[in-house]
Amino acid sequence: MEVSKAAWFVYLVRCQDGSLYCGIAKDLARRLEEHNSADRGAKYTKGRRPVQLVYAEAAASRAQATQREGRIKRMTRTEKMTLIETFTAGLEK
Repeated sequence: MEVSKAAWFVYLVRCQDGSLYCGIAKDLARRLEEHNSADRGAKYTKGRRPVQLVYAEAAASRAQATQREGRIKRMTRTEKMTLIETFTAGLEK
């Protein structure tokens, strides 16, 4: 996937306890590293490490990423799992 440097990402990580966390980031690799580090990351994921990336999509701007994050957060767990399955199926091709 080729993305401009201005792109943002909306992502889902699966925490050690099986819960899902949704967020946005400009540098996805750095943000994942922060989620798994001892002194950084979101308050929610701090006690649920390690986290594993299970879904990501590019957004053209921070505003678009934030809007998409809101839509994903309002999804049911079943809908989020379907999103994850679709994403991982695309990676296997």
